Amino acid sequence: MIKRYLENIDEAIASSSSVLSSNTQKYFSPDGKTVYLKGRLVFVDSSILEIGMFITESHQALAIEKYRLHYMDTNGRMLFRYDNAPHHPEMSSHPNHKHIFDKAIESTIPLLKEVLNEISAIIIRKPHSKNLK
Repeated sequence: MIKRYLENIDEAIASSSSVLSSNTQKYFSPDGKTVYLKGRLVFVDSSILEIGMFITESHQALAIEKYRLHYMDTNGRMLFRYDNAPHHPEMSSHPNHKHIFDKAIESTIPLLKEVLNEISAIIIRKPHSKNLK
């Protein structure tokens, strides 16, 4: 089950036309029931998505124990971040939330494919300097 989940992540990255390059590592526990997924994706506009996820398989179910999907522009400025750090207990989606610039909003754990689609939409909406001339 955990291997299929990771295959879906690899497929989402490979099928995204906005991803220019990717580097992901998977660190499995000795029993293969827990994995730490770490990665960095570079997009066609040179923006970057950093990925960090602890995923556990138990009783035929997957649990994403901890995650961080941190998207930033070419200067390293955060554009958004999904995570489940427990620092927003006031939210009904606690501990899950999304940071957008300097605010946090309620969120569920997104699928990587959804995040890649969100990033692609941002890239498409960006004005291109050659079009501004």
